[in-house]
Amino acid sequence: IFSIKVIRNKQTGQTEGYGFVEFHSHGTAEKVLQNYAGMLMPNTEQYFRLNWATFSTGDHKRSDNVPDLSIFVGDLAADVTDSMLLETFSNRYPSVKAAKVVFDANTGRSKGYGF
Repeated sequence: IFSIKVIRNKQTGQTEGYGFVEFHSHGTAEKVLQNYAGMLMPNTEQYFRLNWATFSTGDHKRSDNVPDLSIFVGDLAADVTDSMLLETFSNRYPSVKAAKVVFDANTGRSKGYGF
């Protein structure tokens, strides 16, 4: 594991119930997803919800045949926009190409997560 970030409420300091784990290699991350997704967390009644997705922006194909990878970002505030999410991650990770907040097609409201 390269780094772990537990997301906390700024006012209370309590955990928001999610975080990020950065691995040294793609293969290690893939093994963790395969072995722990849906498993019961130790000392809790909650299950691991590990997420990872792939997408490409436009029809451009990368010449190195490595897929673009995305991460699931949950518990977003209702006012978070695509540009806010992009700025948050691209400041720390320059390889970030895009960000997308998911909205309900019927109500137009944020579903509270994105990629």
